[in-house]
Parts: sequence; C-alpha cells; structure tokens
Amino acid sequence: MSHPDAVRQYLEFYKDLGIKELYRRTAVVPAVAAVAPVAVAAPPVPVVTPPAIVQPPPIVESLITLPPLEPENDTLDAIRKDIGPDCKRCRLCEQRNKIVFGSGNENAKLVFVGEGPGADEDAQGLPFVGRAGQLLTQMIEGTASKEGIAIKRPDVYICNVVKCRPPENRTPLPDEMEICGQYLFRQLMVIKPKAICALGSTAAKAVLGTKEGVTKLRGNWQKWRDIPVMVTYHPSYLLRPYNQNAKREAWEDLKKVLHFVYD
Repeated sequence: MSHPDAVRQYLEFYKDLGIKELYRRTAVVPAVAAVAPVAVAAPPVPVVTPPAIVQPPPIVESLITLPPLEPENDTLDAIRKDIGPDCKRCRLCEQRNKIVFGSGNENAKLVFVGEGPGADEDAQGLPFVGRAGQLLTQMIEGTASKEGIAIKRPDVYICNVVKCRPPENRTPLPDEMEICGQYLFRQLMVIKPKAICALGSTAAKAVLGTKEGVTKLRGNWQKWRDIPVMVTYHPSYLLRPYNQNAKREAWEDLKKVLHFVYD
C-alpha cells in the first residue's frame, strides 16, 4: 500500500470515529546562554566541578485539525478529470472498453450505488443500461408511480463501486474496490444526497465497510457519514427466476427509501 493510501485510511478511520482534531506533542529545546570565561588562579588542590543536571525539555501540545478526505470545492467534473480518460490504476483497465462514471441528476436527493459495469455498460459508458438496469428503471418508476411520488430515473443519480467492467462480470477484488472507492466517496460527498440505496453485497461492503450479507442488512437503515443508507438486492439477482421473495422484499425496500426521501 502506498503512503498516500495509508494516510487516507487513517483519516477515514478517525473521521468515522467522529474525531476532527488531534493534538501534536513537540519538545521545546531551551536556548543555552553563552558564559564568558573567567580567569582563576590555579589552586593548590584540584577543584572537582559537579556534573550539570540536564532538565528534559518541556512538552508543548498543539492542536491539529484533520485535513478533509476530499479536495476543497470538489465537483463531479473534477472527479471525472482526476480519474482521467484512460485510467490505469488497477488491473480492470486491461479489458475495459469505456470508463463508466455515473449518470443522473447531479443534485439528486437519492443515489443508487451498484457493483460495477456489465457488458452493455462497458460498451455504452453508462451505468445500468442492460437487463438489470432496465429492471432498476422499472423498480424506480413503477414504485414511485404506485406510491404517488412524481419522479423518474433521471431524477436520481446512479453509479458503481468500480468504474470499469471486471472480466466475466466477476466480483471486484478488494484492492480494486479500494482504488475506485475513493472516487465513489467523493461522488457521494459532492452530491450529498438525503439517502443512499446500496444495491447488493459489494455496494454494501464498499459503503458501510461491513461483512454482513444483504439478507441481514436489508430493510433497516444504516449510515454512511450521517447519510442514511438502505441496502437491498442487486437487480441482477432479482432477474433469477427462483428469487420471487427477494423481488417482493426489494420493492418494499425501495418503497421505504422513496417515501423517506421524497415525502
């Protein structure tokens, strides 16, 4: 791990604990006054001078304010530029076609976070445009319509933990999630939504830093830096024919999120 990454982890740890300031202890070395030589007649008996007692320097504590984890006056455009058009920070760049940054309302009250791009997303450079994305759109707009909430998919913001497609749609590895995670967190801090909906276990792990599965987390509010987080199933999981109960639970989760954000 590089030095900047290690520093960022320490900062995130202290921020999560609610610590904003640290004390730095430094020793103050006293100045030594010059002593003019004095002529003394040689005594008949040698005079033994006792050793000087050296006092330890006093300790002074100074207050240090922890630096922010995100650049000052950060924007989505600045984050996109920092990633660059041809990011090669991890191995996911090797088979990537397009970087998938995110899409939707940049002032959205609700942000959906998925795992990573699939084949369709990699081809178009947009998140959730394949079969899972079409289902997510139906879930958002269908639930909102039934609940009398006037929003469409373009009213929310959608992004992923990693911005490049993992080979064969495998789960992103921890180092890939860590490298891309800094950009995801900056996106969330810039948008400052009223709530976050984490889709699937990878998104839950990245946002909440938890090892718990979706079935234990879903349906209950969690928090990421004072922003409420609802974990629910990833739409790709709901496409499997044997997950009928999960579909009902996911719609209940989404209904709870939409009412919390837009009521």
